[in-house]
Amino acid sequence: MRGNRFFVALGAGALMVCAGCATTAPQPQAPPPQIPKITPSTSPSRVPAMVDRPLPDDCELVVPAAVMNATLGQELPGEPRIIIGIKEPAVGKTGKIDCYYGIPEKKNLPDAKIVIGLSTYADEATARTRVAESVDTERAQGAKITEVDVGKQKGTLIEGKSEQLLVGSLGKTSFVVRNRHNFVPKERLVAVLPVLAQQAMTPPV
Repeated sequence: MRGNRFFVALGAGALMVCAGCATTAPQPQAPPPQIPKITPSTSPSRVPAMVDRPLPDDCELVVPAAVMNATLGQELPGEPRIIIGIKEPAVGKTGKIDCYYGIPEKKNLPDAKIVIGLSTYADEATARTRVAESVDTERAQGAKITEVDVGKQKGTLIEGKSEQLLVGSLGKTSFVVRNRHNFVPKERLVAVLPVLAQQAMTPPV
């Protein structure tokens, strides 16, 4: 590029010196440099997928606070808190964690805005059965039941009076996302809860 600019300047100087010479032809200018064309890659990028993951020991490994805030479109107060449950062999439960998000200062777990729970069971059939039992219990209490997509899986949206839940299972693990105190408006439930459920079942890359 520097060579091109130097060549043009030299040619211009030569024209000024020989302005009175009728026999001197003007020097042709160099063609403009070619701008390289960048073609975007068409290879598919790796997208994290939901898996039957081991139970994390940190809420940042369930749904990071930044992802939670971005999904909700607002910043939740406080720090996420985790409660590690106990095994319940009588019902085939081998582990449980609950993550509480959006607890205001000087408030406690019941004041959380969003709660995400993961439970593991002895086998896939037990996990599915426990989810089905939860859905049946909520239906009997008058909740509205709707099947929704959670990534490539299916989940069940349960709409109660003061709390809405999205429940489902993948392999030996069940998941539940609770919208407490009607924090997420009804019209946004399907746009928000499945995203959080999918994230909860997707290990960090």
